[in-house]
Amino acid sequence: MRDNMSRLEDLEAFIHIAESGSLTRAATRLNRSLQAVSRSLTSLEVDVGLQLVHRTTRHSALSEAGQAFYRRVKPAVLEIREAQLEAAGRRTGPSGILRVGAPMLFGPDFLVPIVAEYIESYPQAEVDLSLTDAFVDLASKGIDVVVRIADLPDSNLQSKRLGALRRVVFGAPSYFARNGRPEHPAELRQHACIVRTIGNRPGQWAFQIDGKRRMVGVRGSFRSNAMAAIYSAVRSGLGLGYSPLWQIRHLVDAGQVEIVLQEFEPKPVPIHALWQESTRPPAKVRAFVDLLAMRLRLDDL
Repeated sequence: MRDNMSRLEDLEAFIHIAESGSLTRAATRLNRSLQAVSRSLTSLEVDVGLQLVHRTTRHSALSEAGQAFYRRVKPAVLEIREAQLEAAGRRTGPSGILRVGAPMLFGPDFLVPIVAEYIESYPQAEVDLSLTDAFVDLASKGIDVVVRIADLPDSNLQSKRLGALRRVVFGAPSYFARNGRPEHPAELRQHACIVRTIGNRPGQWAFQIDGKRRMVGVRGSFRSNAMAAIYSAVRSGLGLGYSPLWQIRHLVDAGQVEIVLQEFEPKPVPIHALWQESTRPPAKVRAFVDLLAMRLRLDDL
């Protein structure tokens, strides 16, 4: 009969297989032989009476049962390891790899300086930062903490609000000198507007009018799928843009663009840190989220 420590090692092997997608990579991360990791997985599947991982010669993928099992056992295993370290008096601070997810444009300017501070404060820690605008599933991707800029759907994730971000209409001084400034969103139909061609409703800008959220259709002679191209076009005076303020703050501060229609701005979009539900998150998650909350003061953006 296998003892409790062996069962814990089996669970850790399973977690690394789930996150790396490979028994070989899991063995490397754990500094164990491939045969030992394979035996751990087999023993675990025998114990639970289910196939948790579909195996091929090159790839491993969780079964549906394996995905549900992973979501439940990872927080528990992390908590057991934390308790062991604390009981042994060896906990000196967060350690190990912290996997963080964040939006593509937000990460470099806002998160990387915080990551640098985190690593400097905790020399035993490492950070793997993944940037994507897609809403990834934390469990299936092995993400410990993700930063999301959106209203949160109901989920079993834990969250901490970090602030809220404004969306604004902006234009270059040269454009306003030629065309004047809109004083109401309805006037945008008479202005050249630069539309981003991706998203659910391109050419539809959100405003708060008479206390209600309203969508206003806009158009112009220039469109692009890339925000960098849109910002360049606005600076050149081609038309008005619509963007999260944090993405253009540097242009506003430099006097290259000016904000209009502030009194009609839609409600700010909340920004949260999210992590998997646990009675007590791992030390590395707690420390990073606390640092995010201290450093990201985003209600004025």
